[in-house]
Amino acid sequence: MVIGGGIVGLSTAYAITRAAPGTRVTVLEKEPGPARHQTGRNSGVIHSGIYYRPGSLKARYAVRGAAEMVKFCAEYGIAHAVTGKLIVATERSELPRLHSLVQRGRENGIPVRELGTAQIAEYEPEVRGLAAIHVGTTGVADFAGVARQLAEASGAEIRYDARVVRVDRRPELGVAVRTAAGDVVRGRVLVNCAGLYCDEVARMTGDEPEMRIVPFRGEYYELARPGLVRGLVYPVPDPAFPFLGVHLTRGIDGGVHVGPNAVPALAREGYGWGVVRPREVAGTLAWPGAWAMARQHWRYGAGEFRRSVSKRAFTDSVRRLLPAVEAADLVRAAPGVRAQAVLRDGTLVDDFLIREGARAVHVLNAPSPAATASLPIGREVARRALALLGSL
Repeated sequence: MVIGGGIVGLSTAYAITRAAPGTRVTVLEKEPGPARHQTGRNSGVIHSGIYYRPGSLKARYAVRGAAEMVKFCAEYGIAHAVTGKLIVATERSELPRLHSLVQRGRENGIPVRELGTAQIAEYEPEVRGLAAIHVGTTGVADFAGVARQLAEASGAEIRYDARVVRVDRRPELGVAVRTAAGDVVRGRVLVNCAGLYCDEVARMTGDEPEMRIVPFRGEYYELARPGLVRGLVYPVPDPAFPFLGVHLTRGIDGGVHVGPNAVPALAREGYGWGVVRPREVAGTLAWPGAWAMARQHWRYGAGEFRRSVSKRAFTDSVRRLLPAVEAADLVRAAPGVRAQAVLRDGTLVDDFLIREGARAVHVLNAPSPAATASLPIGREVARRALALLGSL
């Protein structure tokens, strides 16, 4: 059985039934439909894989997954576009990092074009920068639509409104899961793709994941003058953090999303400052890694908080890339929450993290670019689950 009806859980179910036809798969999703959290609340970008360490799961699966995602969307008529994107350096101090991205892109097998100041205007007339790189394999897609198609094509039994409240694992017998409605679902192997709650499900199963999910809210605006931007425009990211900075994304609907800002959320589904769940806040504060992370990165966090509470500060960060933008051009849009795994020593896990236990496979870190990489991730998780099944 698979816990979690986001794009990773549904891709896993799809991969299991493709690799082992006839295998009975049940997906348990606590919401009334698929893709209600990370999958359906992101900027919709098909990432090229340029940012990620060569050889890492993120690099391998994003590069492979981007091509597969485009093919999947084309096959099933799901809205998508391969638009390319610019990564723009606006300060001299960013030029060495931009050059490092060029090298990383080449190591990951991604075609990259280097641009000077004048060439930036060929792609984005309103964007200003000292230098940039153009990454042609980046695109956008309707990931919620992909999730719905995966659910349909998997042949799995999808149970919505099925929040898991208890897991009884007996290595010699199997796994039984109780839902909030009182239903009991039994299976031979459990696959944990619970996203924002993956650490809790792992502990419920009896496995200590050695990490905790610390939720970060991504705050977005919509650009009231979408004509200012043709495609996708990103700043040069800080390699110390898994966040890519405030960027501009023309989506499949033609609108331009600006963001996200990244601030700690006060609930795992904390889509606004007013959403507070004391038990979840207490759980975060009880994890030593949360305090260690705060000590290490408080300056970065202070800047994100300032942009969260001050629209002027957020606008100023956007104007570094797009000088023509005004505060009135930014209209609040739906936020998202990133399920970020943090280790005991405060390390922000920067790669996908998949671990196994008795009769269980746990996906413990799968934020961006997991939607892009969902098809390869699903195959890897399915391979591990089927290997466990075969060993019983």
